[in-house]
Amino acid sequence: MASSPRSPPPAPPPEFKISRQSRIFAALSKKVIDLDELRMLASQGVPDAAGVRSTVWKLLLGYLPNDRSLWEQELAKKRLQYAAFKDEFLSNPVETSRQVGKEGHCNNNAEHVDNGLLHRSEVTQEEHPLSLGKTSVWNQFFEYSEIMEQIDRDVKRTHPDMHFFCGDSSFAKSNQESLKNVLLIFAKLNAGIRYVQGMNEILAPLFFVFRSDPDDKNAKFAEADSFFCFVELLSGFRDNFCQKLDNSAVGIQGTLAKLSQLVAKYDAELQHHLEITTEVNPQFYAFRWITLLLTQEFNFADTIHIWDTLLSDPDGPQETLLRICCAMLILVRKRLLAGDFTSNLKLLQNYPPTNIGHLLYVANKLH
Repeated sequence: MASSPRSPPPAPPPEFKISRQSRIFAALSKKVIDLDELRMLASQGVPDAAGVRSTVWKLLLGYLPNDRSLWEQELAKKRLQYAAFKDEFLSNPVETSRQVGKEGHCNNNAEHVDNGLLHRSEVTQEEHPLSLGKTSVWNQFFEYSEIMEQIDRDVKRTHPDMHFFCGDSSFAKSNQESLKNVLLIFAKLNAGIRYVQGMNEILAPLFFVFRSDPDDKNAKFAEADSFFCFVELLSGFRDNFCQKLDNSAVGIQGTLAKLSQLVAKYDAELQHHLEITTEVNPQFYAFRWITLLLTQEFNFADTIHIWDTLLSDPDGPQETLLRICCAMLILVRKRLLAGDFTSNLKLLQNYPPTNIGHLLYVANKLH
C-alpha cells in the first residue's frame, strides 16, 4: 500500500516562485514554444501575479499554436468565427422573420410603412410562429427555450459568493450573459449532448481567467476564447456527459470503475473498507468530482490552481483528475477507515479544506 506523506512538504522559498515565474516568462517568449517544457512548469502551478495564466491555458488547450507568429492570425480567425456563431444561433425569431420579410419583399409598394411589424402576407409559412416545419426559426426557438431556461437558472447560481459572477453590477450581468451565450451556442452545435446541468461550472474558470487577462484586447474577447477552449476541454470528457454511454466502458460508469481500480492499487485496505464494508461506492461522491472537474469541492482560487495541473497533462486531464481524486481519499484515509456509511458519505460529499499543494504532491506520487 502506498501511503501519503505524514506532513505537507515545506513551502518553497520565495526565490523558487520567482525562478518559476521567470522560467514561465522565458518559455512563453520563445518564437516557437516548447509545450513539454510549458506543461512541466505549469503543472506546478502558474503564478497568479504573472498575469500569464490566460496565455498558458490557451496554449495547453491547443487554442493557440505553439508558433507565436501565428497567434494574431489564429485569434482573429477564431473570434470572427464565434461572431458568426452568435449571429446564426442567438438571433431572435422576430428579427429573423423580419429580415426574411425584408429580403423577400424588397419591391413592396411605396405606401407600405414599416412600423416594425410584419404584414400578414409577408410572413412565409416556414417563418410563422405556429409552423411545425423543422427549418422554422420559431420551431427551433421553442425547441431550445427549455434549454435556455435551464442555462439561465444555472448561470445565476454560478459562484454566488463572487462579485465577478453574481450581483446587480453591469459587470456581473455582462459576465453572466457571456456564460449563457457560450453554453447555448455549444448546445446548438452539439445536438447529441446539448446542455447538461453543471457545464456552467466547467465554463466558469475558463471565462474568469480569460476575462481577467491584463491585456484589455484579450479580455474583450474572453467570450469567444472561452467558447473554443470549453469545446476543447469538454472533448476529453464528452463521454461523461453523453447519457447513451452512461453504463458503457467509456461513459461515466467506466471512469468511476477506473477510480475504484486506482484506489485498490494504492490502498487496497481503504478501497475494501469503502466499497465492501461501508458500501460507499464511487458514484455516491466521485460522480460530481469527475463530471465537474473538482470545481465544487474547493474554493475558486484552489480550483484554478488544480486546473493548472489538470490542463498540463499531455494526454488530457482525465488521468490526472483520477489521480487527484485518489489522493483526496488517501489524505482522509484515517477518518474513512474509522467511519461508517453515513459519516463517510458526509465526509466525501463535503470534502474538508486541504492544502492544495500537498494534495497535488500526493497525486503526483501515484504515477
